[in-house]
Amino acid sequence: MTKSILFVGVGGQGIILASKILTEGLVRFGYDVKMSEVHGMAQRGGSVTTQVRFGEKVYSPLIGFGEADVVVAFEKVEAPRWISYLKDGGSLVVNDYEIYSMPVLIGKEPYPEDVLEKLEERISKLKIINAAEAAEKLGNIKTQNIVLLGALIKALELENMDWAQVVKDILPEKMQEINIKAIKAGMEI
Repeated sequence: MTKSILFVGVGGQGIILASKILTEGLVRFGYDVKMSEVHGMAQRGGSVTTQVRFGEKVYSPLIGFGEADVVVAFEKVEAPRWISYLKDGGSLVVNDYEIYSMPVLIGKEPYPEDVLEKLEERISKLKIINAAEAAEKLGNIKTQNIVLLGALIKALELENMDWAQVVKDILPEKMQEINIKAIKAGMEI
């Protein structure tokens, strides 16, 4: 059975890195894995998505409407933008974190209100996480992507794998310790 994970967020949030760590771990776990990434206007606040599909045999990395088992939103407004990809009964993991787009920053548009409340009305399997708070407790706000990855790993019941070794093999030495702590913090949420 193939599982489909859609990561959504804003450029600069580390979505692609989190997807690469997940993909590498899944390969080591013995799964066939396919990953696709879309950068959009990724460098400055544009949407970024990655699609990861894994199972015994996976033929395509692409996830269609209503096909994602899990959608992980790294920024909360991205969740409703991509919710149409979530399958009935699928899980939505949302980072309770705001990044203001240019129209919001210059006062042309308000930041959408009641995003989480509206999601709670629509999605039965909703997990809201404050990954920024967990990352700040670790001493580096930039690790919230790995905190979210840890929460996803736990939700997928894949925590019995050596994720610390995957992090060590992918990241430079100076980034390893904090990201290993972040993945563990995410698994504990």
